[in-house]
Amino acid sequence: MSVSDVGAERALVDRWHGLLACHAAVWGALERELQSRHGIGVSEFEALEGLATSGHDKCRAAELAGAVHLSQSATSRLTARLERAGLVTRAMCDVDRRGIFVLLTEEGRRLYEDARPTHREVLAQALPGAEQPADR
Repeated sequence: MSVSDVGAERALVDRWHGLLACHAAVWGALERELQSRHGIGVSEFEALEGLATSGHDKCRAAELAGAVHLSQSATSRLTARLERAGLVTRAMCDVDRRGIFVLLTEEGRRLYEDARPTHREVLAQALPGAEQPADR
């Protein structure tokens, strides 16, 4: 490995570590504020947002897993917690009996709408180069 390759590799690894540090800082700030102000964590908020912005207040469980960047089993546990809290319901897909839809309840929509400004505020404060949203 040449000296320039070592330098390029070090720069690449440093960028990766910077990204991880930024993610951890933003995630932690979101977790603290969403939990203290609304009683939900980041994953719960991301699931509610995925459903609220889907256009139909529902999506397949597999699509939700992609939206929240969790495994299917972790998304299933998340959905169960949201369902116990009355924020979502589950329904069988009438076209594909193996498919399950996750549907946002009115209570889930209200919580999402209440928590969204907090989420955006934290993002604007914590992300480098982010601007404060105008719709506060």
